[in-house]
Amino acid sequence: MSALFLGVDLGSSGLRLAVLAEAGSSGGQPDDPLLSRQSPYPGRLEEPDAWRQGLIELLATVPEAIRHRVRAIAIDGTSGTLLACGADGRLLAPPLEQALPYHLACTEQTGAITALLGQPSGGPPSHPAASASGSLARALRLLALARDAGLGPGLLLRHQADWLMGWLMDDWRWGEEGNNVRLGWDLEQGTWLPGVASGLGVETLPQIRSSGSLLGPLAPASAACLGLSEECQVVAGSTDANAAVLAADPQAGDGIAVLGTTLVLKQFVAAPLAGVGLSNHRVAGRWLAGGASNAGAGVLRRFFDDERIAELSRQITPDRPTGLQLLPLSRKGERFPVDDPELEPILEPRPVSDARYLQALLEGLTAIEATGWQRLRQLGAPALQRVISVGGGACNSQWRALRSRALGIPVLNRPKRTAALGMALLARASFRMEIESPPLRP
Repeated sequence: MSALFLGVDLGSSGLRLAVLAEAGSSGGQPDDPLLSRQSPYPGRLEEPDAWRQGLIELLATVPEAIRHRVRAIAIDGTSGTLLACGADGRLLAPPLEQALPYHLACTEQTGAITALLGQPSGGPPSHPAASASGSLARALRLLALARDAGLGPGLLLRHQADWLMGWLMDDWRWGEEGNNVRLGWDLEQGTWLPGVASGLGVETLPQIRSSGSLLGPLAPASAACLGLSEECQVVAGSTDANAAVLAADPQAGDGIAVLGTTLVLKQFVAAPLAGVGLSNHRVAGRWLAGGASNAGAGVLRRFFDDERIAELSRQITPDRPTGLQLLPLSRKGERFPVDDPELEPILEPRPVSDARYLQALLEGLTAIEATGWQRLRQLGAPALQRVISVGGGACNSQWRALRSRALGIPVLNRPKRTAALGMALLARASFRMEIESPPLRP
């Protein structure tokens, strides 16, 4: 039987998976994968057991004949959701049984971060780990909680995708480079920032592997839980936003807008960019710069369900602005295009008309996106020729019209190009590269 390839996306609100066949065969095209599934977490985002159990339950909906043909799996996760665990990956007792989510700012760690990293003279720190909204701040809070709980050495700090990857292999040594940038991994130097390595302890940090690296086979126990073959290889994945970029397959001049629970903007650049709230990643051998807002489509669900959003969207008139100036953050604090943990949402006034209110919220999200692209341009990103939209919000044609009008360039919606699909493509490419060009062995 021909090989299949599995991509898993651990998003803000749930899981999604995609199965791809070999390129050129039925079920092997990005816009027509063999199979897709999604479900909410069986718990909260902060609960690691919800990630693991959610994957087990979602894969159980996939026919056994398909599962047994999967030869490689890659996982992405929310960049910045971090937990402390035991050396064998075990979850800890309260107050460390939960992860700290990607959107949590730890402003009390600002002084400690500056002491670890230093600060350029006359300007703000430029590495993404320097922000109070980054993983380093959450790591310092986790270690402080561990000290207060009397826990000694032997703890590991692992991001969402890396922890679940560890469970797949029963080996928690590894971490994928993109998931660890905001913890202090220096992509250009290929090492941890000196202050991070000394301040957190090298033993707490993962051994970093590049996205697409084949790490080894599934552990027998995990394979049995998932109904996958023990021959299935685990591939180092990426962040959820980078996975969406892989799925979108952007060309020169394209920007990628991930319209999920949060809004993420990405652009390929010639060299890394420096700026507060900005992250640089290496994807498919190229530099990818961008940032993630705490605003996004998730705030819409506070007021309307998906069916109501679709109904109200049909009543929107994109060429007739509401004039309302809303700032639809999901909670206090913003990461990009401004890095301000104290920034408050503006969700009022609320018009009597629900359609008008939805339009005002979408206009607010559009304004954040426009400012984000302007910020990237100011920092040295190339001028945009068009924007490719992926994620759940890419299904909304009225929002696309608002965005195209505000940006003054074409905006394309590709809702089928999911982050899970990006991981399935990565798993397939990495597996094929290993088969066709195996490394030399002594």
